[in-house]
Amino acid sequence: MRKKIAALLIMSLSLMSLAGCGAEDSAVPEPESTAQTKAADGSDNAEKTIKFGVIAPLTGTHAEYGQGFDAATQIAVEDINAAGGVNGYKLELECQDSAADAKTSSDIFTRYAEDDEIMAVIGDFTSSCCKANAPLTEEYGLVQISPTASDPSYASMSEYCFSVMYNQSTAAPWTAESVVGHFLGKSECAVMYLNTDWGITTNDYFLSGLDSAGIKLLGDESYTENETDFSSVISKLKATGADTLVILDQGNVPTIINQVKGSGWDCQIVSLGPGASDQILDLCGDNAEGLVIPCPSYITADNPDTSDFYKKFYDKNQCAPTDHSLCAYNAVQALTEAIKSIDGEVTRESIKDALKDVSYDGLAGHTQFNDDGGVSRDLLIIQVENGGYVVKEKYGYR
Repeated sequence: MRKKIAALLIMSLSLMSLAGCGAEDSAVPEPESTAQTKAADGSDNAEKTIKFGVIAPLTGTHAEYGQGFDAATQIAVEDINAAGGVNGYKLELECQDSAADAKTSSDIFTRYAEDDEIMAVIGDFTSSCCKANAPLTEEYGLVQISPTASDPSYASMSEYCFSVMYNQSTAAPWTAESVVGHFLGKSECAVMYLNTDWGITTNDYFLSGLDSAGIKLLGDESYTENETDFSSVISKLKATGADTLVILDQGNVPTIINQVKGSGWDCQIVSLGPGASDQILDLCGDNAEGLVIPCPSYITADNPDTSDFYKKFYDKNQCAPTDHSLCAYNAVQALTEAIKSIDGEVTRESIKDALKDVSYDGLAGHTQFNDDGGVSRDLLIIQVENGGYVVKEKYGYR
């Protein structure tokens, strides 16, 4: 009996060994950082997918814009998948909250980078977060395409960094010359700006534009991103006697406007950064009257080019989209156009290489990346009149 048991054990072990050798010989390892093509059971029957990671400030000062990223990228993926996907792939998204904190953003980027399913990252919102992630794009060979990073130094930090937003090296001087100087006809102004990489850079370029236009700077004050009481800065600038205030910021703009008006300072306000945000109108009411904002696009329900996007966005987010949201949609479009052009395996590297040659006309206008990974966009001049936004001057106004 013992001999029979021993023989059976030896036979079983031999069969297991043969089976193991056969599995090892026939197994083909999945390539790292390539589009997923297999089902959970290892078969080839699953629908092929390409997954993008989204990093956005879903909470905090910039939550309006981060939530816009989330909604707009979802809409883009739904539209593309409904049309049959791209090159036989369906798109998927994963979105995580950075709260516009650079360390949190980098932690999320790292998690995405170490997940072989993630083929590119869309985000973050602020230039500071995007710049913090730039070295990681090189380390992991993973594209970061930001809808909104407009700091001129960002996109050139890595060949894996891209942005679909205008660059402040051109937008900020243009705002000084075309908006403050020509449109408003002002010869002097005061400025308050966000003390971040984006704010400092934008302020520098704006001041150079004032100088070129011969506009006198009466005061220039910064504040921290999480500040809520701007009374000290407002008092200093109000004391200069300026009748025009330029705010270089996004999320803090409604609070600043209300505090400026609450201080009794009856000045013309210009803001570069927030776009045509519904939040400004909702939170400021009459205080927003006369506000001037330069912006690449104004998305309305009655514009035939953007009405479909507007409706879908409103249904998801219960507010009108800003240009920032449109750029998030555009970032997905840009990645899709890149993937369409790839002849062969879709990898992180092939997506990066293909993005460099992307050229198409979408909802945010013509998109073609320059050698640094950025784009150029013309600006509208928009003003609040009777509680709503009105386009005052078309693109290219000087």
